[in-house]
Amino acid sequence: MGRTGRGDQPPTGMPVPPFDPELAVALDALDEESRAPITPENLAARQERDAASRPRPTAGDLRAGGRFEVAELRVPGPLDAPDVTLVSARPSGLAGRPLPLLYYMHGGGMVMGNAWSVLPRILREWALPLELAVLSVEYRLAPRARYPEPLEDCYAGLLWAAGHAAELGIDPDRIVIGGKSAGGGLAAALALLTRDRGGPVPVGQLLLCPMLDDRGTTFSSHQMTGLGVWDLSSNTTAWKALLGDRHGAADLPPYAAPARATDLSGLPPAFIEVGSAEIYRDEDVAYANALWQAGGEAELHVWPGAYHGFDGLAPEAALTRAARETRTRWLHRLLTDHGPTAPGPRRQGESTFPRLPGRA
Repeated sequence: MGRTGRGDQPPTGMPVPPFDPELAVALDALDEESRAPITPENLAARQERDAASRPRPTAGDLRAGGRFEVAELRVPGPLDAPDVTLVSARPSGLAGRPLPLLYYMHGGGMVMGNAWSVLPRILREWALPLELAVLSVEYRLAPRARYPEPLEDCYAGLLWAAGHAAELGIDPDRIVIGGKSAGGGLAAALALLTRDRGGPVPVGQLLLCPMLDDRGTTFSSHQMTGLGVWDLSSNTTAWKALLGDRHGAADLPPYAAPARATDLSGLPPAFIEVGSAEIYRDEDVAYANALWQAGGEAELHVWPGAYHGFDGLAPEAALTRAARETRTRWLHRLLTDHGPTAPGPRRQGESTFPRLPGRA
């Protein structure tokens, strides 16, 4: 299996956790270009390729034949900065009562991705069964935009959403912030920023394999060199694109890299997941531990044999299905604890937990 098989060793010579067999097959099916590290020299070309190839469904596509109400919103951005685009989506037929909101930031290493591509899965897996409204944020990408610009885009959008809750049909007291990879890092940073600025108070933070630490000094960041689809070379390129000369600086603010935070008190409950065989394993486990040490609440899942982005490459694998259900159950519990989820009437004896995609 070359670079992806069980028991492989990266160039460092360190032994590595074995990949889950189903996930390894999906990884092996990728072409070499998709697995090649991102470097400063090829970053622009990789960004062009991503922009051309990554799905970007239209509002009409996302409406899925009338199952969802979808709109693209332009809202005021940070001071002296462009407006921010938010893609708003919610299940149809739920007018008249405010819905909880998932305020979501896409992945892509801060250098790629878009707000539209993540929505089909989010709508299918969370918005529909949990009756959630969703706002997906189109934040500016590095290196054109550098810290703090992408984070400020996300904060401006959150402020606007909370201030226009009635217009959006959402409950401002049931906002969950979340994201995957770079988006997970932005969600963690946004939780810190809105706490310290006295902004909207989220009820939870959904951090999926979050990108938290610019320093690249953890054991797993070196252990997984040359393996999977995102390693230390790609990660360093992305952080430098975002931070420029501030990369690795001793005085970097925690809003730039949440692993730098020394005060994690007063943050909303967190769901943190990561793979055992990926670069972000150690920084994400450490972040969960730091939240506990600060008296906070965190639910941590380390999926055995999972690499970065495993669920996108192997959506039908058993491990992916388990991860999907676990995320959904956490969201359901969180929203139940903070008010009615209003999943609709149920028959006597029927479970209150909504039916999950792929389950009988």
